[in-house]
This record gives sequence, structure tokens and C-alpha cells, in this order.
Amino acid sequence: MDAGHESVVTIAITLPIALLAAYIVGQWARLLLGGRVRLSTATTIVLSVIGISLGMLIAGLTRSDIRVWNPLVIVLAVGMTTAILAVFAAVASRMQRPEPREPVRELIRRGESDRLEFKSTARWNLHTAARDERMEMVIAKAVAGFLNTEGGALLIGVDDSGTVLGLVNDFSTVRGSDADRFELWLRDFLATTLGQNAAATPVIDFTPVTVDGAGTFICRVTCPASPRPVFVRPPKGSTSPELWVRTGNSTRQLKVDEAVDYVMHRWPLGIGRTVSAQLRAAVRGSGAE
Repeated sequence: MDAGHESVVTIAITLPIALLAAYIVGQWARLLLGGRVRLSTATTIVLSVIGISLGMLIAGLTRSDIRVWNPLVIVLAVGMTTAILAVFAAVASRMQRPEPREPVRELIRRGESDRLEFKSTARWNLHTAARDERMEMVIAKAVAGFLNTEGGALLIGVDDSGTVLGLVNDFSTVRGSDADRFELWLRDFLATTLGQNAAATPVIDFTPVTVDGAGTFICRVTCPASPRPVFVRPPKGSTSPELWVRTGNSTRQLKVDEAVDYVMHRWPLGIGRTVSAQLRAAVRGSGAE
């Protein structure tokens, strides 16, 4: 076997071993950080490779005769990876730190846009005066639309013209008839239709208002841009997941070919681009309403 062939075989064997080592070191580093770092596996591996390389470089500069499996090399590799993960997480967290949210009254005054949508109710059909599952799906699609684009805010309890209706009717459909129970229902519903990760992403808060002399609330759902596509899965009927995006001041469903093209361009595949994609998502999320 000639030298060139040996080098190819060596590389073919070394690469998966190196990736496995990076994965293991990355998991060790995350354990040392006590679970405070929430990064994808691909991003962790990329950062671990950098940390291992720096650790080996420092060890090599310190002792010229040191071997790869020397305990000092392992300690430095894990230490550098831990430091890099901590710094990356801190930077990402700072970038994702939400700006002070505008008062709901100011949002209503501005009217609907590509970053703001009004919904009269979340569960109650004003025409039939009864709960309507179709109204619920409209909420799921609106949230998914914001997550799949540049983020934005959904106000529930305000009609298209900006008239405040409140949540009296919606509250009547949940046990307890209060904001806490309504938020619990909304989280559970989004988890069912969008998935657990997507459901945990939006920030939900309530603003007290007075309608016809009675106290009630407006619900604001603030959605950052998602680092991965969010699909709507209707609980009944069609089982095919749907991709919804925000276009102007409306939310629309993409056809299969449009969805594939949109996903490929917005969330490019490949480990090498994952870090960049997460940073872009963090920047988008920091600008949400």
C-alpha cells in the first residue's frame, strides 16, 4: 500500500473518530455548565472541534513530547470547549435579549403590519356564539407564520379595525376563566399543533383593559424568528404538516414546492452553516415586537 493510499485511509478513519470525540467532549462541557447552554448538537460539535484544537495547541506549545491521549490534553480540550460554549451561549443570549415591549395601546394605534396581527378571539366564534376549533387553528397558523419569518406579535382580543374586544368569551371556554388558565390552554394547544420546542418559544403576556365597563384582558403573543422551520399539524383531518409564513400583513400557506424552496434558502443545511444560522436567528429574535 503506497503512502498516498495510506493517507486517504487514515483520513477516512480519523474523521468519524474526530467527530465522535468532538461530540463526547461537547456533552462533557455542557454537563460542566449545568445545562445552562442550549445549543443544537451540530453547533456543539462545531464549537467542540474549535475547543479541542485550541486545547491541543496549548498542550503542544507547553510540552513538545506530549501525546494526544495525555490527561493534560484531555483536560485542556474539555476546558477550552467549555469556555467556548459558555462564551457563545452568553453572546447568543445577549443578542436574543428582548427589547422592552411597546405598550399594547401603542401597537393597536399603529395597526396591523408584517410584524403585528390582530385577532378578535382565539376560540370563540362571534357569529355562532360558540367555541370553534377553526378559530383555534387560525391562531396556530398566525404564530407559525411569525416564527417562520422575521418574528412579530399577535394580539388576541382586538379586531381587524383595532377595536378592543377583550377575552371574556375566550375565558369562558377554559376552566377557571382567567388569564393563567387561558395561557395554559394556549401553550398546550401550540405544543399539539406546532411541537413542544416551537410552543415554548413565544412570550405570552396579558394587558388589562376595560370593555363596556367590565375589566378584561388582551393577550399578546410575541414570537421571535425561529432557527428552524415550524410546521402546523392540524389535530384532526389532514395529517400533512403545513408551512405558513408571514407575507405583508397576512399569513399564507406555502405549497409543497414553495415550502421546500423556502426552507432550503432560509435554513441552509450543513454543520458548517449551523452556527451562522443560529446567530442570524438570534439577531432576528432580538428585533421582535
